[in-house]
Amino acid sequence: MRLDDLLVSRHIPFQRLPHRRTYTANRMAQALHVKGREVAKSVLLRTGQGHMLAVLPATHHIDLEQLREDLGDPQVALAPEAEMDRLFPDCERGAVPPFGSLYQVPTIMDESLAADDSIVFEGPDHEQAIRMSLQDYEAIEHPRHAHFAHC
Repeated sequence: MRLDDLLVSRHIPFQRLPHRRTYTANRMAQALHVKGREVAKSVLLRTGQGHMLAVLPATHHIDLEQLREDLGDPQVALAPEAEMDRLFPDCERGAVPPFGSLYQVPTIMDESLAADDSIVFEGPDHEQAIRMSLQDYEAIEHPRHAHFAHC
């Protein structure tokens, strides 16, 4: 089951936001005229236990040292793009929605995203975003929370 099917089957309200082709979360925010801190970007990590999907605001960067400490895992590192192709076969490279659970990948969310009522994130391609309530996102995905991102 992929994202659209999941949201529709659970009767979760969401809005599709078509936009010009963009390759970064910040550019997508600009194309949609949305604040970058409201846009959630997904970053694939490799850990000692396997892969993990980190979700953070488009305006922020991952603090890998902090994440290693929070997870108690010194092996946390950015995963190569080729691994994204294998783990997320129905998504264009770099366009991974923040739903690791759809792909058997645990998700960790930076707590700074909790400041807004809704989130906007890339769909499975670089020309469509999705807006939904943060409450619905968390109810479906159940991401682990941590402080691992900074501007």
